[in-house]
Amino acid sequence: MDFGTMMGILLSGLLFTAQIFFTTLIGALPLGVVVALGRMSKIKPIAWIVRIYISIMRGTPLMLQLMALMFGPYYLLGLQMGPDWKYIACSIGFIINYAAYFAEIYRSGIQSIPRGQYEAASVLGYSRAQTFMKIVLPQVVKRILPAMGNEIITLVKDTSLAFVLGIAEMFSQAKALAASQVSMIPYLVAGVIYWVFNFILEMILTRVEKKLNYYHD
Repeated sequence: MDFGTMMGILLSGLLFTAQIFFTTLIGALPLGVVVALGRMSKIKPIAWIVRIYISIMRGTPLMLQLMALMFGPYYLLGLQMGPDWKYIACSIGFIINYAAYFAEIYRSGIQSIPRGQYEAASVLGYSRAQTFMKIVLPQVVKRILPAMGNEIITLVKDTSLAFVLGIAEMFSQAKALAASQVSMIPYLVAGVIYWVFNFILEMILTRVEKKLNYYHD
């Protein structure tokens, strides 16, 4: 197999990798805010339920969570899922897993905001929702961006775990090529592609961080 053909196969797998990546971000970023607010809720049952959810998501392997979602409906409920279920299970698994991690980052950022800012906003007539959206959230985004960047870069590498569900993302394609060609070159090329993907993300995140760092030149 020539190099061009191998690159074509790996890049086709990269499309699934990118799909998992962007689907996870679109779902997990807003869900993480909801989870963080639930974690800080003054209603004890809600706070404890969310705390248990976060503990399970962070305390068990993502691969195990993906397999539970994939095979759980059949073995636990006897449900026959359609051929597209593996993609749905993969999306759900990544979203609920990363939402838990994002939630803890959000929570640390929200709790780092001085209480006096809430009181000042109340004096100025802001509602709790307005205070959160216009005063708290912009500061939280600035403070948590480095930690969020680390998780986002980790997500790129974690997309390779989708191979356990039989999804032909880039790592799966590299694995199949390496086995058929009896060569490590597909793994090497896939590693370079992962690095380029992450390098582009790092540049984007660095630019955003510098743009938000408005107190410095």
